[in-house]
Amino acid sequence: MGMTIAEKIIARAAKKDCVHAGEIHTVELDRLLSNDGTTHLTIDMYNKLKNPRIADKDKLVWVVDHNVPCDSPKTAGSQKKMRDFAKANGIKFYEGEGVCHQIMMENHVCPGELIFGADSHTCAYGALGAFGTGVGCTDYLYGMVTGHSWVLVPETLRFNLTGKLNKGVTARDLILTIIGKIGANGANYKAMEFVGDAMKTLTMSDRICICNLCVEAGAKTALMEVDSIALDYLKEHGREPKACFASDPDAVFAATYDIDLSEVVPVVAKPHFVDNIAPVSECEGIEINEAFLGSCNNGRIEDLRLGASIIKGHKVAPCVRFLVVPASASVYRQALDEGLIDTFIEAGAIVMNPNCSVCWGSCQGVIGEGETLISTGTRNFKGRAGHRDSFVYLGSAATVTASAIKGYITSADMI
Repeated sequence: MGMTIAEKIIARAAKKDCVHAGEIHTVELDRLLSNDGTTHLTIDMYNKLKNPRIADKDKLVWVVDHNVPCDSPKTAGSQKKMRDFAKANGIKFYEGEGVCHQIMMENHVCPGELIFGADSHTCAYGALGAFGTGVGCTDYLYGMVTGHSWVLVPETLRFNLTGKLNKGVTARDLILTIIGKIGANGANYKAMEFVGDAMKTLTMSDRICICNLCVEAGAKTALMEVDSIALDYLKEHGREPKACFASDPDAVFAATYDIDLSEVVPVVAKPHFVDNIAPVSECEGIEINEAFLGSCNNGRIEDLRLGASIIKGHKVAPCVRFLVVPASASVYRQALDEGLIDTFIEAGAIVMNPNCSVCWGSCQGVIGEGETLISTGTRNFKGRAGHRDSFVYLGSAATVTASAIKGYITSADMI
């Protein structure tokens, strides 16, 4: 019996010839990511160990991105603990450089790797053919100290993509549509694998967007085959693949879904669940107080270009805050060079430093009681972006920007 991509990566990490879904294996980890959301807790546990040690400091990447700049003395204290520990132990450390997953894709992730991240959206790395999965502090600490962990090999859901997205429809609309189709629990502890002729029409930014959001369907990880588009991205960023895998013809899948991209339309996820999907046309006219363009899902240069192309020559609606937050410092610099930042500022947007911002909902741009946000962030449950009695709609960069101009939810073709 053949193996899926997920099984092949785990087999490589476990030093096994073959593994299959349902088995538990001890694996060697290629990289471990942590951010300021939980790293201080990991450090506290590490300091209580009888014989604390770090298996391989060069495999660790720590990023301050969730509260940048700090929102309180308590946050400042936890970030200082993280900063001091990283310096003392020679850990690769980023601060002010952007969102952890964008930094990892730009600088570290290689095809074939098995990566643990103390953040749920680590599954984004599947866009480069890496098995990225989110873990808690205890599992992260064990991996940090031993260099190993255990993995229950997941079943795989295969998504066969055909056709091409129509004008005005984005990869964000595609993955939200898929989540709406299978449900927020539809991929629980499964790998979501994307294949098909349509893959050649999807940019690296599109692919990161798709894989990043798979955890919102409960996925353990998301994976794509490494093709010329992925290899060009790697070369551009000065890296080589460790291993490029494709599923075998006789691999076993838990289910297969055929998705025609030409049938996808602009959609939003309505409050308070990410699988509460509806066409933008059904939500037309819902007034908003804030719009957010950014996050690890939609803060790349392609998203900023799209937003800038829509808002150029227009103004943000009165009484609407439009937050534009590049996903990394390199994206910010490129947006500056291309004049995109000027376009947003001239339109009345608020351009922020690279960070998680209101997607995390703890400092920048939080919304108040009864307010409505339309966001390219990752989640929309109660209280995610501020007050518990507020409302978050999730949409594409195009929908968010168009809504910021109009002051209510609308699609870009209405501008």
